[in-house]
This record gives sequence, structure tokens and C-alpha cells, in this order.
Amino acid sequence: MKFFKKLIRGIVVAFFASTILSVVALRFVPVFFTPLMFIRCYQQLKEGRELRLSHHWVSIDRMSADMPTAVIASEDANFLSHHGFDFKAIEHAAKRNMKHPEKRKLGASTITQQTAKNVFLWPGRSWVRKGFEVYFTVLIELVWSKERIMEVYLNSIETGEGIYGVEAVSRDNWGLSAEQLSKAQCALIAVTLPNPRKFSSKHPSAYMLKRQKRIMLEMKFVKSLPESKAQK
Repeated sequence: MKFFKKLIRGIVVAFFASTILSVVALRFVPVFFTPLMFIRCYQQLKEGRELRLSHHWVSIDRMSADMPTAVIASEDANFLSHHGFDFKAIEHAAKRNMKHPEKRKLGASTITQQTAKNVFLWPGRSWVRKGFEVYFTVLIELVWSKERIMEVYLNSIETGEGIYGVEAVSRDNWGLSAEQLSKAQCALIAVTLPNPRKFSSKHPSAYMLKRQKRIMLEMKFVKSLPESKAQK
């Protein structure tokens, strides 16, 4: 019995030590690979498709200043003011989902939560994965700045089939670097984020173009990211 208690204690200590060290390290070190990238590669091979993985890490000061603004307007309007969780958005989503259970579930994940999932976890909706997501979200908000969270997010998000990050999708779509993106292109990339394997910023649908205009309008009311080049 004592052996099992020590074993469990050792596992718990190892888990917290390794995860905290990982979050601290990734405050400074670029994220070159994520669990989702490996999962997508496995799916491609399993389905007999051509293996594709396009990802190019760039620092946030080498991205268009409109890119963070676009994703805040699209994905997380309160990103600069919350501490990882937008409780008003969670309440709104819960009420809407209860009132209209027949419609597609409305989510309320913040950019920090999405970053935690992208970098440390796997896709899914289980309570176990959600619990880990909460844990990593709290850690990230404690250790990383908002600018760092945004930098990692914009480099790790899935932006197309086998494409990850804004630099890769910029090159693939328009032959441009992320730094050269226009406001309209940033908004179009933001439109795809809820479902980047369905929505293509390279070949936008009428719905996407309509949503793009809405995001560009909302971008006017988004505050600049702290310490970003938008303020330099």
C-alpha cells in the first residue's frame, strides 16, 4: 500500500514539475511542433493521402499588426481584459445552447484556452481533456504575457489542410510573409479559424466574405495588443 502511495505521489509531483517547466520554457522557446500536427500527419497517412505539414515560426513583430487585432475581433473580444476565461461569454453560450439545443453548439473558448489546447493537448470534448485545458490555461496566464500568448497562438493555429500558423498560410495563399498581410487578408484568415479544414482563405465563399467585412468593422474597436509593434 505504501508503495502505491509513493508511486502516485511521484507521478503527481512529476506531472506538475514537468508541465510547469514546459510552460516556463515555452515562454521563451518557439513552438515548432504541436500534438495536433502529429495527429493530422497520422490521419493523412492512415487515409492514404499525401503527407503535408507546412509550418514556419515567426515572431509577432514580423507579423502584420492587423493579425492580432483580427483574431481578437473574431475569436475573443475580451482577450486583453480577461485572465484566461471569459465568464460572460461562457454564460451567454450556455444560455443559448440550452434555449436552442437543435442548433450547432456555441463555444466560448478564449484565445488562451485555444492556445493551451493547441500546444499541450489533443482535440476532443471529454471532461478529462477539458480539465487539462483549464489547468494549462491558468498556467499560461500566470507565466506568459498577453503578447506571448498571442504570438504562440498565431504560430500554432491550424489555418488549412496541413497548414499551421499565419506565416505558412500567408505563403501558401498569396506568396507573402505574415508581415505583408493586408487588413482584409488578416480578417479573412480569422474567418477560417472556427473550421480551417472547411473554410479556405485562399478560395473564400460568399459567407466568408460577408464575415470578413464584419470582422474588419469590429477591428476598429479593438485595442492594440500591449507591447506589440502596433504601439511602436
